[in-house]
Amino acid sequence: MASQIPLSEDSSAIDPALDALRNDHTHEIAPDLAYRRLGIVNVVFWGPPGAGDREWVLIDAGLMGTKGFIRAAAAERFGRDSRPAAIVMTHGHFDHVGVLEDLAEEWDAPVYAHPLEHPYLNGQAAYPPGDPSVGGGAMAALARFYPRKPVNVGPRLRSLPEDRSVPVMPGWRWVHTPGHSVGHVSFWRERDRSMIVGDAFVTTGQESAYAVAVQRAEMHGPPMYFTVEWDKARESVAKLAALEPELVITGHGEPMRGAEMRTALHRLADEFDRIAIPRRGIYLEKPARAEDGTAYCGPEG
Repeated sequence: MASQIPLSEDSSAIDPALDALRNDHTHEIAPDLAYRRLGIVNVVFWGPPGAGDREWVLIDAGLMGTKGFIRAAAAERFGRDSRPAAIVMTHGHFDHVGVLEDLAEEWDAPVYAHPLEHPYLNGQAAYPPGDPSVGGGAMAALARFYPRKPVNVGPRLRSLPEDRSVPVMPGWRWVHTPGHSVGHVSFWRERDRSMIVGDAFVTTGQESAYAVAVQRAEMHGPPMYFTVEWDKARESVAKLAALEPELVITGHGEPMRGAEMRTALHRLADEFDRIAIPRRGIYLEKPARAEDGTAYCGPEG
């Protein structure tokens, strides 16, 4: 596996001067887009500051134990009693659904996800085991111990519309980007070429605890230890690169923008096998597929 693709500070979407004016512990990277880092993962808020009750959206739901941080950031950005119109999921891995059940119930909010991801969100199925054999650092080495059991937001769970629109996010479309998980999606707004990609690709070396800690910017394939369909992961990165984004917000690492980011993303797509795919791994020869059911394990995990 080759070294990942470094990105300079010039491609960062974070404006330190703008951050200094804020009090909600988020980074605003567009007038209606902000994110907050919660340990190893990011959550995204769509909606302008001061958006009223049911006029904003949470994308993904962090790690266990982070409910207070998400609620505090939402209260500062949108108002103390302001609730989201929806919670929209890129996928359901443990670091993206940590407080989903609590927040969905507390806010009485619908949860939208791709139908192929529903078994992980309605209590029916656990994810395939993490793969520590991919290497890359401590985060990967611990993969077998990461939670795989499903959450259950069944009564509030909805499918993303077949017309590819994103409920209560006008102008946004969802893009099916499987590979990291079978029902993984990304979100795309053509007007300003903004993209929320979850873990379809990331901008830090997520396999390494050191890289996660320092957040060194690099264009990186999906986190290797949970990616179960490498052929589809390759296709998903190519699909996203072809959209020529101006701004990307990933599930791990800093958001990036501009020409340098696009060049790196195209290189990742063009050289995906050499750059992103591990030399070994249990899902290289035996992908876990939705089509044959191998992507869905018993709910006991």
